[in-house]
Amino acid sequence: MIARGRGRLGFGPAASRRARHTVRLDQLASLALPVGDDGVVIGVDGEGRPAVIGINRPTPYDITLIGGVWTAQVLALRAAATGARIVVETGRAQDWKKLAQAAGGDRPCISLHDVGRVPAQGPTAGSPVVVVRDCGMRPPRGRVVSAPWQSVVTLLPYLSPVAAGLMEKSSLVGIQRVSPDEAAQIGRLMDLPAGDTRTLPTLTDGVTLWCTRRDRQFVMTRATDAESGLLGSPRRMD
Repeated sequence: MIARGRGRLGFGPAASRRARHTVRLDQLASLALPVGDDGVVIGVDGEGRPAVIGINRPTPYDITLIGGVWTAQVLALRAAATGARIVVETGRAQDWKKLAQAAGGDRPCISLHDVGRVPAQGPTAGSPVVVVRDCGMRPPRGRVVSAPWQSVVTLLPYLSPVAAGLMEKSSLVGIQRVSPDEAAQIGRLMDLPAGDTRTLPTLTDGVTLWCTRRDRQFVMTRATDAESGLLGSPRRMD
């Protein structure tokens, strides 16, 4: 996957600096090391390789997802599995209640809050936070914003009047199936190639275009058996 950490390509956080190692060209074929970013596996790319979002970062990180609550819930559940505390700000708590009750077992890691009622979280490297804002088409200004070790995911069901501003400040934008008119607007906002713009109205459930203004990748999110039992099948509409 690709994401914009304000100047750096790659979804995962920047690695620590180490001494440089080199090998001769004739030695490259002998290397068989996994290469990728740390983070949340959100699905697979077109070649079946894991697609990863590095959501727990030492710098503020904002994500805008224009799509369905199912994908946001999978992202929240998988982020919780990495050790993050998940804070959901929502006006439809009934849609999140089952997930919050099931996650974490005896130590709940997903908390639900009414819109505008999210308290300060005190994120740290050892206890990162992901705030999911499921506040409808026009989410109000959040009391809790992105910060070091605290990422914010804003879910929009459609391209709303506030979407352009949210996408502009976001490090990563996810787009699921939208109308042709919405696709055209998103294409202009995100500088998408014409082919990608034409593809957006045809995306199947579970497919998301994750993009910045420089990079983009289509990703298929497939639920595990446990996730399917809890959340049901992938769906764009709620």
